[in-house]
Amino acid sequence: MILQDFLLPGLRHVMKQSAQLLLLALLVWMLLLFAVFFYFTDSQVNQLHRTTSIFNSESQHSTHVQRSSRAIMASHNAPWAMFAERRGPFQRKQVFQPPRAVEEFQFRNFGKRQKYRKNVMKPPETEFSKTWSVVRGLWKGQVSSKLLGQRLQQAMKNYVLSNKYKVLYKGQRKANNDRQEILCQIKEQAQLRTLNSSEQPFAHLGFQPLVPPQLQQAYRTCAVVTSAGAILKSSLGREIDSHDAVLRFNAAPSKGYEKDVGSKTTIRIINSQILANPQHRFNSSLIYKNITLVAWDPAPYTIDLHKWYQNPDYDLFNPYITQRKNFPEQPFYILHPSFIWKLWDIVQSNTLEDIQPNPPSSGFIGIILMMNLCEEVDVYEYIPSMRKTDLCHYHEKYYDAACTFGAYHPLLYEKLLVKRMSTAFEQDLKKKGKVTLPGFSKINCPL
Repeated sequence: MILQDFLLPGLRHVMKQSAQLLLLALLVWMLLLFAVFFYFTDSQVNQLHRTTSIFNSESQHSTHVQRSSRAIMASHNAPWAMFAERRGPFQRKQVFQPPRAVEEFQFRNFGKRQKYRKNVMKPPETEFSKTWSVVRGLWKGQVSSKLLGQRLQQAMKNYVLSNKYKVLYKGQRKANNDRQEILCQIKEQAQLRTLNSSEQPFAHLGFQPLVPPQLQQAYRTCAVVTSAGAILKSSLGREIDSHDAVLRFNAAPSKGYEKDVGSKTTIRIINSQILANPQHRFNSSLIYKNITLVAWDPAPYTIDLHKWYQNPDYDLFNPYITQRKNFPEQPFYILHPSFIWKLWDIVQSNTLEDIQPNPPSSGFIGIILMMNLCEEVDVYEYIPSMRKTDLCHYHEKYYDAACTFGAYHPLLYEKLLVKRMSTAFEQDLKKKGKVTLPGFSKINCPL
């Protein structure tokens, strides 16, 4: 009895401690269980957030690619104006739009180390290297569209398939013509031709008093100044102005850029958009005054003049008539469509690849125009120098490699052909972006 009274309180104490330990263990176990539960729940939420972010990023990338593809597919005009659709009082094409802010940042900083925020689309890692591969290929006179980025390759393929102007080339193709053969081919086939009043419908429409006499060879040395962004910081202005005649393009200004592009303008070649689109102020801007003007617009490949007059890419005929009546003393010409498409034929005949079945660029048209008029022609930044940039034009802030290598126009093939004709030193090409070409009067060909 005494032993029982002694052991019972101790047993109760032990049981009480065991119960407390069990309760504590149960509490710890429950806390661990909750901790594990919240850990995995939070992990799944984060994973879902990351998946959603990645999905949104990929969606943005897909949307950007689609928009870029549409932008390039619309690209027109050496390389900056695009397909036509009628809007408002004039026939208007979509104009090559500046990339979005993120893209402008990336283009301006190609080749520099950058830290990109998460979910911000990076430029393709190979695009910069591909760009310079094409430039080096042009310097050597050996280049193919296969060197271009996938974006431009696809745009070119799409244009080949669309064939807006119903081009059907039946001539021969050779990729190994030497320099003399190319020069003689161009001299024979690319004689300058402007619109005259003898053909219908222009004879019937009374163009005779409007059309000035045919342009003829008049200069010894000539400079063709492209609008490429690479001409900035070139300090070529004085050299350019030393030529007897200087050709400029479209709305490219010289004021404010004299150090790099010079100040002299003798001839300005303009596409029909300049005439039709009020934003270019063709009737009032001083850059179109007191010089020779040469306008162009692509007709169908079949050179159907009636169809062309009724439906040009832009309405160039009404502004032309108005300008000739108001300023009859100013030389103002319209290039004949047969001259435009003959240049295209020449480019296609000198490559085995299918080039874009669209008219050649204003740049190439201007170069051949001046070869008709000059004894020697220096062309600046048509083939890029070491200042190569994706800035499309020195006077406008938008960026795209299509402006240099072409999407709508067969620019890549034109530039390769010009390089094969050039007599310029390699250093002139790399440092100045300069090629030198003989005028037709200095090309001696076998009879």
